[in-house]
Amino acid sequence: MGFDLEYNSERSTLIIPEYGRHIQKLVDHCVALEDDAEREKMAHAIIDVMGNLQPHLRDVPDFKHKLWDQLFIMSKFQLDVNSPYEKLKPEETNVKPEPLNYPKAASKYRFYGHNIQTMINVALSWEDSELKEALILNIANHMKKCYLNWNKDNVEDEVIYDHLLELSKGKIDLRNSDDELSQSATLLRKSNSGRMNNQNNKNNNNRNNGRKHNNNHKNRKN
Repeated sequence: MGFDLEYNSERSTLIIPEYGRHIQKLVDHCVALEDDAEREKMAHAIIDVMGNLQPHLRDVPDFKHKLWDQLFIMSKFQLDVNSPYEKLKPEETNVKPEPLNYPKAASKYRFYGHNIQTMINVALSWEDSELKEALILNIANHMKKCYLNWNKDNVEDEVIYDHLLELSKGKIDLRNSDDELSQSATLLRKSNSGRMNNQNNKNNNNRNNGRKHNNNHKNRKN
């Protein structure tokens, strides 16, 4: 008694492996059909099966269009059927995407975050007043806290002032200011306190969810 075994090494390479070999065989059979009506009917059936295999893509725009494109790709563009969309051309599959450029607005002081530049720009747009001075001081304190989160060592206020002067393009200069920034220990304590509160809230939520699960389990038993 003999077996007709098929080894992977003897099989053709799958064009789109995500759909598996059975779908590829269906596509190959569909291409080989001579009757136009049968070939059309089977192509639509294959599209339905492909859609069921990719349910997470149903919310993607032009979902059906993508399936038809993939069908023609798996047929090596030999499938002769009427597609409800414009047929994909072989040369379109070889088009390379344009390279993405790095953001030009990226700062060398990334540890301050992306929003710090927006905050500085807002402060520069305000007219001179006590409120503007308070905002600038808050920005400097926020920068100091961000710096300490990135580097736990102590940081001199002059370093923050220099960075603020550079980020504001020389328009905000606190180097000769009489105001002092918050102490490093105070900022670190506030930062650590915030992390502990977030962790405690997370632990409390987990405990509450565990109690709800146990209560639901007891109710089902009763």
